[in-house]
Amino acid sequence: MAGGTTAPFGIDTTVPSTARMYDWWLGGHDNFAADRAAALAVSEAAPEAPLMAVENRKFLRRAVRYLAAEAGITQFLDIGTGLPTQGNVHQVAQGVNPAARVVYVDNDPMVLAHSRALKTGGDTVVIEADLREPRAILDHPGTRKLIDFSQPLAVLLVAVLHFISDDDDPSAVVGAIRDALPPGSYLVLSHVTGDIRRESAAKAAVHYKKVTSGATLRGQEEILRFFAGLELIDPGLVQVPYWRPGGPEPADASKVWILGAVGRKPGPSSAERL
Repeated sequence: MAGGTTAPFGIDTTVPSTARMYDWWLGGHDNFAADRAAALAVSEAAPEAPLMAVENRKFLRRAVRYLAAEAGITQFLDIGTGLPTQGNVHQVAQGVNPAARVVYVDNDPMVLAHSRALKTGGDTVVIEADLREPRAILDHPGTRKLIDFSQPLAVLLVAVLHFISDDDDPSAVVGAIRDALPPGSYLVLSHVTGDIRRESAAKAAVHYKKVTSGATLRGQEEILRFFAGLELIDPGLVQVPYWRPGGPEPADASKVWILGAVGRKPGPSSAERL
């Protein structure tokens, strides 16, 4: 590992992991030589890859801050959380509202080991589950312990759906989650696209096929369909640096081929009806 520590038991450090590649791009230390080599290969094909990782993480933090501070959301279900870094969901949400509750979901053993080592407290839990089995996530005892599905919540699917192939029917996966949300809930989603910098994106996708999870490039209309039945929060589905930036945009923002949006399930929440 870059930081010199050993891997959790059962992890094959010779096989690249998308979570650990992402960690390396973010300047983290929870990665191994195979991850760095794979990340470098992707970066050579698409030099904007490290920027995309950074900007996607910034988008996540801005979206969580918006939901906690402006939308009044106190429950967060983060699916495909990735390795912990600075400004995790519980840190951002609980920085706004200390009573905010967060459930992290992943199926990567290293992500689970590191996430469980965080000093998160009783309002944050980490569960092992696979996005391709949404009912297992929604019905998990850890989820049910912290999430009240009679009240609005936010589901985060940030940079994870492109690792779900068309064969696994991602629209049905998202639909099952969407249907379980009460009115007033939110979906936060980001996804790589082939609509921007097509050649660069296609080359990167080829390299991802050599990693543990291949990446599927989808067009803007395909990504928009994940928000069916939801009301998009302004500015809609945009390149992630342009989603409520709150400050100067990076010089290369237009090169980022990952789209993000926040959608709200219409109808008054139970709290609003009272």
